[in-house]
Amino acid sequence: MSSKRTLLIPDQIWTNGETDRGWCVLVEGARIAAIGTRQSIGDVSDCAVIELSGCTLMPGLMDLHSHLFLHPYNETSWDDQVLKETEAYRTARAVRHAEATLMAGFTTLRDLGTEGADYADVSLKRAIEEGIVAGPRLFAAGRAIVATGSYGPARRNYRTDCCFPQGALEASGSDEVVRAVRLEAAHGADWIKLYGDYRTGPMGETRPTLSQEELNAAVAAAHDLGRPVALHAMTDEAMRRAARAGVQTIEHGYGGSRETFALMRENNVAYLPTLTAPEAIGEYFRGYVPGESDPTESMEMAASGFRNALEEGVTIGCGSDVGVFAHGTNLRELVWMTRLGMSPAQALLAATAVNAKILGSENELGSIKAGHLADLIAVSGPPADDISTIARPQFIMKSGAILALPSVVDARRASMLTRRGAGPPVNE
Repeated sequence: MSSKRTLLIPDQIWTNGETDRGWCVLVEGARIAAIGTRQSIGDVSDCAVIELSGCTLMPGLMDLHSHLFLHPYNETSWDDQVLKETEAYRTARAVRHAEATLMAGFTTLRDLGTEGADYADVSLKRAIEEGIVAGPRLFAAGRAIVATGSYGPARRNYRTDCCFPQGALEASGSDEVVRAVRLEAAHGADWIKLYGDYRTGPMGETRPTLSQEELNAAVAAAHDLGRPVALHAMTDEAMRRAARAGVQTIEHGYGGSRETFALMRENNVAYLPTLTAPEAIGEYFRGYVPGESDPTESMEMAASGFRNALEEGVTIGCGSDVGVFAHGTNLRELVWMTRLGMSPAQALLAATAVNAKILGSENELGSIKAGHLADLIAVSGPPADDISTIARPQFIMKSGAILALPSVVDARRASMLTRRGAGPPVNE
């Protein structure tokens, strides 16, 4: 059973970088009907009223670089996940990962490749939309597209007579790349994910993999099909090729020069920095201890790329590469963004309104506005002053469905207000 109208009364509202005290939010069905003072909203006698004392109400958070079908590499190596874990097993894990993400206050994810699990992300998206399982709204990419022989599991590490799955779809030449784009779109990909470079050099160093011609053809084919393009790039050259080709986002970008970030700005290419991934890899394999060790070389490169992007005024969203590290701990990315030069308010904008614009969903997501989808969280204290306050959301709503309530709200009301099929409320 669900309430058609719900009035949320926090101490304050934070949205689009602005804080308003004493305002309320009226939710009707899946959408925000009105915001303002209680008097300005009008008759609310038929509403379920939820007091969020001591809380800031804000838009649900978004992470635009996730891998729900991976789990931390210190549990199982990437190769072993791709080669030894069945798609059914990985999907079962992904369901748990999706739920953990949602309950951390991240109500939207862009999942950038299943890494060998084919199109299981498209099926998981459907299961979430139909209320079979709980999770954030998903923008799926299916299989990433890579140059033949450039990805993993790396053939050089295995017997030459073995035939084993790859973590992405291989293609070479413009015709094959275009065919791969069309295949991914046909299987339900919302975004096309390309790899512009990878560790293909003689000594394992990162080199560009897709040529300018191949990138141009892939992006044109994706755009013809109404699909935006995300591109993995670590090197400056791969980033420049991608910016010239017209991709929508570049992921990682650790080796990007200021000149290349300026090109991205000029061509309206957004940047998803994935700062937490090198930290996690450093912890697992390089002896890095947070708060004690010096940053690893990869961490220093990531920091350099991020600062270059900041200085050049590139659109920077929040994308963490979660899956490399534990799902539900996406907040780590926002913490890194503030450590490296963003204010807490800038980082929150990146994870809300900026990410919504990157997705092309700024008219439905990322802000608390009348007509927008009611994806909302409430946190104790002012998050624009202290980013750590979002670590423990007191209230979570997705499309008007209440998934978490403060412990002071009685369980019966929580049960009554929870949408059928949206998953059980917690913290009752």
